[in-house]
Amino acid sequence: MGRESDDTLAPSGSLAETATACHAGQWADMICARAAELQFDVVGFARADEPLRQHKADFDAFIEQGMHADMAYLEKHQAARERLDGEAILPGAKTVVCLARRYDRGAEAEADDPPLTQRMARYARGRDYHGHLHKRVATLARFVRGLRPGVVARALCDTAPVLERAWAHRAGLGFIGKNGMLIVPGKGSYCLLGEVVTTLSLQPEAYGKPLNERCGSCTLCLDACPTEAFVRPFVLDPRRCVSYYTIESRSTAPAELHDKLGDDLFGCDVCQQVCPYNQVAPPAVEATAPFEPLPRWREVSPARWLGVDDDEFLELTKSSPLRRATRAGMAQNVLLSAAQRLRQAGPKGDDDARSQLQQGARHDDPSVRKLAEQLLGSV
Repeated sequence: MGRESDDTLAPSGSLAETATACHAGQWADMICARAAELQFDVVGFARADEPLRQHKADFDAFIEQGMHADMAYLEKHQAARERLDGEAILPGAKTVVCLARRYDRGAEAEADDPPLTQRMARYARGRDYHGHLHKRVATLARFVRGLRPGVVARALCDTAPVLERAWAHRAGLGFIGKNGMLIVPGKGSYCLLGEVVTTLSLQPEAYGKPLNERCGSCTLCLDACPTEAFVRPFVLDPRRCVSYYTIESRSTAPAELHDKLGDDLFGCDVCQQVCPYNQVAPPAVEATAPFEPLPRWREVSPARWLGVDDDEFLELTKSSPLRRATRAGMAQNVLLSAAQRLRQAGPKGDDDARSQLQQGARHDDPSVRKLAEQLLGSV
């Protein structure tokens, strides 16, 4: 699948016209059919007017223990995290349509990825899903609004403070694994989620049932975590997580983690890579085109992130999830990776890595300079 065209994303008029006169019991089937046309891999339905109780309690405990670290935004909008039918999301909501779109491309396809992108989480190598995937969710929301006069529908795709995995679990899309990821049987966990919250009611049998956890005694994901970020099964502490420090954190990783962060520049897939449920055939090549590495990454070296100014950073990260990390954050990620390579090189050294640390010590951002100086003194 290439870039979306207006024809690709236009609502299906014939389907909408038929659905207007359709019995309520068929609406779910019609929504599923339209979602499949939009290339969503899995679709499920849950009652939006029933609050999440256990998932919300678990989330509250996470916040109370301070595991959200610098992510202060997680403390806000608590009502939206428990229910979808209030003012925070959509008053009078009855149904949430839960959607999953796979982004794994398979080992054969990834083997040709530029070296830079092989140090990024898989979802971030291509175009920012907040754009192209949200557009498809919005198209489905328009279709739902056309099913019956007066129906209201809102599209969500990591754009509102809702517990997406919890709703997907309630809808029966998959189960929550020990690594905290939603695992879709037969498709794995390399899935991005979206939702259409709507006032449309479905017949009771249309709503899914949560799947029981199927990890059994397996602890591969917990054991493989390079920073031992899992407090216990199902509970990850971001304050020790590679993804948190290379994407979300606006603070420098603590010194005790510097030699554990590895060579990653943006995110980490380790706990998914080792999961047996991800040993499945990848989607068709045309279905994952938006997640293929952006062509520009073949021309960008890690050191480039140390020398860009604000305007260059914005241009370099246009339509890319990497913008989330900030200019200073990407520079720090490069420095931590360079220090790791120096440690691994031992007495023989690594001139390129040391040069990057020295360049970082001249950076215009004080937090980058401070980290570079600290690393130069420790390797």
